[in-house]
Amino acid sequence: MKYVRPLNLFLDLHRTKALQSGGRFLGLDVGDKYVGLAVSDLDNKIASPLSVLLRKKSTLSLMAIDFQSLISELSLVGFVVGYPFNRQRGTPDAVQVKLLIEDLCKTRKLEGLKYTYWDECFTSKNVELLLKPLSFHPVQSKTIIDKFAAVGILQGYLDYVNRKLKSDHESLPLLNSS
Repeated sequence: MKYVRPLNLFLDLHRTKALQSGGRFLGLDVGDKYVGLAVSDLDNKIASPLSVLLRKKSTLSLMAIDFQSLISELSLVGFVVGYPFNRQRGTPDAVQVKLLIEDLCKTRKLEGLKYTYWDECFTSKNVELLLKPLSFHPVQSKTIIDKFAAVGILQGYLDYVNRKLKSDHESLPLLNSS
């Protein structure tokens, strides 16, 4: 796995035609026990909830195999990993995100895949507040929170890169104008 800056991830994949051939992004909301997953649509405009993976040091190799399967099944070309940018980098949340990515890199099962970090600012808290009046069972609620927090992370990223691409395209001078 290789880290790439957020906009560069999209532009690199756009340049290599990986996105035009149906390449999609996987959003990750990394928690201490679970990793929520969301996937982009084929046009990389909309994020949808996918699933939740159990996160344990002892099952890291299995998690990497799960990611390999998802890469193949969904034509994934990049990961967008939620990271708490607005807080101090030494917080447990920030450390656990970095550790998971480092551990996944060490498995060497995801070679060639690019990833970036995207601000996960209050994504879980926002989903939690939306679910509160619905009175789900705590386990069910946690699963929904993790998946939809991943949606929030990935959707934020997709909105940013698509806006940036559109504004850059619109700011180009018209060719052959008379």
